[in-house]
Amino acid sequence: MINLRDKGAEIWERANRPQRVLMAISFIAMAAALPFLGGTFLNTPIADYQSVLVYPIAMFVLMAIGLNIVIGKSGLLDLGYVAFFAIGAYTMGLLGTRTSLNTWEILPIGIAMAMFSGIILGVPALKLRGDYLAIITLGFGEIIRIVALNLEVLGRSGGIIGIPTPPPIFGIEYAFDSHRIYYWTLLIIILFAIWMVRRLSVRRAGRAWESIRQDEDAAELMGVPTFKYKVWAFVLGASVGGAAGVFYASKTLFIAPDNFTLQISILILACVVFGGMGNIWGVIAGAVILGYLPDRIRFLSDARLLVFGLVLVIMMNLRPDGLLPRKKREKALPNKDSNKDKS
Repeated sequence: MINLRDKGAEIWERANRPQRVLMAISFIAMAAALPFLGGTFLNTPIADYQSVLVYPIAMFVLMAIGLNIVIGKSGLLDLGYVAFFAIGAYTMGLLGTRTSLNTWEILPIGIAMAMFSGIILGVPALKLRGDYLAIITLGFGEIIRIVALNLEVLGRSGGIIGIPTPPPIFGIEYAFDSHRIYYWTLLIIILFAIWMVRRLSVRRAGRAWESIRQDEDAAELMGVPTFKYKVWAFVLGASVGGAAGVFYASKTLFIAPDNFTLQISILILACVVFGGMGNIWGVIAGAVILGYLPDRIRFLSDARLLVFGLVLVIMMNLRPDGLLPRKKREKALPNKDSNKDKS
């Protein structure tokens, strides 16, 4: 019966592959066309629409995909994700202003530094669970910010200025106000991150993360090296945050400790929970909405924070599992498999 079910799932997957490829191409085309919709009702009242597409929307999407590996896939609570974002940004700031390296040469270094930090945090912290893990990650995020606030080499409260923009690609300049090219570059990075997460989800790492999320003790009894895969989740999530930080610094040309507060971690966590933990498309939808909404209602001034909070409270009460909850997809597959078995 197990073999028949697996075979049915494989047949169903192959039969629906052309449809999924077509949907993916349509999604990419729609996402790439978003910068041209600036003159429509999507335009934000104060901030430039294309600038908002780059940050916070695209940047929130990228970081939410990374945090989803830790929270949605593995079931681990990380409240200090902004630390990896800051490490990538400060790596770009230091090397970009003190060496001749450009953004693309610094990008792998920033990712490596974030991954190394993920190991430093994960090895001691992942021996704990639940609230204790959340408190440690929260403290790590604040430690990184305070270190940046007090180290002279990192500019202290003044931060780092004069960070260079990325070098031209195919003759296209990355000027400060060239928001489209920044957005399209971020879109390529996001697509690569989606591909990486989806490939890992169907392999051994993804199955291990799923077992840890469902019941870590049972997974350990079944021979899953849970500690190793939890560290892997932290490291891979950190790599995405580090990449986002490098590109953020090269876009803004200036970074300071105030750019990496606890509020950013909470917002990225809200994107994952609001969209649907474990469902990558839900996470993307949540990040787009929560990144765009505050700027769309900016004309309300301070009241926009109240409206933003009310929307979150109402939506989470109506859909506590998120906009696109994971469990609906999990229920749909067995139904399709059982139909195959019956036939």
